[in-house]
Amino acid sequence: MRIVFDLLGQIIVLYSWVLIVYILMSWFPNSRETSFGQVMANLCEPYLEPFRKIIPPLGMIDISPIVAILVLRFASYGVIYLKYMF
Repeated sequence: MRIVFDLLGQIIVLYSWVLIVYILMSWFPNSRETSFGQVMANLCEPYLEPFRKIIPPLGMIDISPIVAILVLRFASYGVIYLKYMF
């Protein structure tokens, strides 16, 4: 059972890094139009979209990805807690 929780925790951490890379791609012009950028968008946008609906941008700054990463971090803490519970 611990293997499942370890794997789930690693997937959450990996996805957090994918989100960070996707967010950093916004700093480089036309990086999201590349094939790599489109793959990243297909992976990240379905998760980020609900956060963008709930949290409007503050001027030109979109803080919803930060909230999305925090939610993933809390989820990883929950997985760690469940791992030690079982």
